[in-house]
Amino acid sequence: MQTLLLWLFYISTFYAFIPGMISRIFGYRVFRKGIGRTDYGLTFDDGPDPHYTPLLLDLLKRYGAKATFFVVGAHAEAHPEIIKRMHDEGHLIGIHNYVHKTNWLMRPATVRKQIQRTDDIIFKITGERSTYYRPPWGIVNLFDFSKRRQVQIVLWSAMFGDWKEKLGAERLTDKLISKLDPGEVMLLHDCGTTLGADPHAPEHMLIALERMLQEADRRGLRSIRIDEMIKAVQSSPITRLSFGKRLVVGLWLAWEQVFQLMFQIKTISPADPFLHYRLRKYQGNPVQMDNGETLSKGDKIIELHIDNRQLFELGIHSRSSAQLAIRMIRRMEKDLPVLAERIAGDVDLAEAKALYGVSLLNRGPEKFGFMVLDLPSGLFASSTKFYLSILLSVIHPSGGARLKVRSELLVPKMMLMPVSQLLDQMNQQRPQKPVKQRERVREEERSIEAELELPGATVVH
Repeated sequence: MQTLLLWLFYISTFYAFIPGMISRIFGYRVFRKGIGRTDYGLTFDDGPDPHYTPLLLDLLKRYGAKATFFVVGAHAEAHPEIIKRMHDEGHLIGIHNYVHKTNWLMRPATVRKQIQRTDDIIFKITGERSTYYRPPWGIVNLFDFSKRRQVQIVLWSAMFGDWKEKLGAERLTDKLISKLDPGEVMLLHDCGTTLGADPHAPEHMLIALERMLQEADRRGLRSIRIDEMIKAVQSSPITRLSFGKRLVVGLWLAWEQVFQLMFQIKTISPADPFLHYRLRKYQGNPVQMDNGETLSKGDKIIELHIDNRQLFELGIHSRSSAQLAIRMIRRMEKDLPVLAERIAGDVDLAEAKALYGVSLLNRGPEKFGFMVLDLPSGLFASSTKFYLSILLSVIHPSGGARLKVRSELLVPKMMLMPVSQLLDQMNQQRPQKPVKQRERVREEERSIEAELELPGATVVH
């Protein structure tokens, strides 16, 4: 008996658990995230539902949003009029098996029949075949990977637990807006009748979704169909990168997320991130700046960081070094005035002496008033050059060839600008430090004491 259980464990691990982990963590042979700058994807599982799905379609129509519905075949068969409406209103219809049952518990032949039966139902109603497939709970088995010529497996980049009523509309709204970013593939549910779901959970989802759609409109973001997201990825230069370069980029972008959380990095324009910053103390050698001030160890600085994803996309879509430089200058021109305005409204930021950054891409910062200085030789300078050189070989339009041409110019530089200079350029002023309550009371007491000490009128008796 023990041997039998052990063999069942081995089989289930290789048949289901390992393929599931590979697809979810590494995205192997599945689509789970786009690359657009203004587009994101809304996807809905488990429907159609005769009550909630029409309400959802009304909501999407009001906001001009397009979505992808992964329908359960049995539900589609029972409500063909809703499937037809989805199709007529321009939404994409995908397959979610004929019954909502995990692929871990079905043989490959059974999964194929589930997909084919659901596809036949969709075709009978709409006249079009579906090639987009999301397995229930996103769980794939070993043989699902072999279906990529027949169907495109679609997972997600953001899931919210909206199938539970206890989450509530308020918390769900917060979670949705926190993940509202270009390229995200959001997973929601328009039906609460499947195993583990609450029947009235979609009611909260509809409330939260409308609030998120309002925020998306405010940010200039739009929801598009999954097939459009996939076409954008396939036409991107990113797909021409080697596996090694894609791995480097993936690790690089993942590290940025960790770095931002660890050091509480803030973003100047969250809706379209390019420059990030943090307030910290300067640890280098004394530097005399253009305005005559000396930046010394321990002085507060605003450390700038360029968004890794934006930098990668700018580089990969630029045809030359000049075009990359122009695009970066335009982004800086957009973000620096916002940063100046933020400093002018924040006493803590205004106490900083200088803006500070380190980069290999250091041609052009003088245009904005930055001083470009050599880093002191040492471990930091050498390790920074090694790290940035690897990244430049990936993001630069010329790739690794750029490292062989005039490589002596590829030296990380320190860039400095007095905060006062930035504020002057942007017609902003440092905020006044608010007077504390105790100090205000003391000033009032001094004023009263001064009045009492003034010569009084002579009293005539």
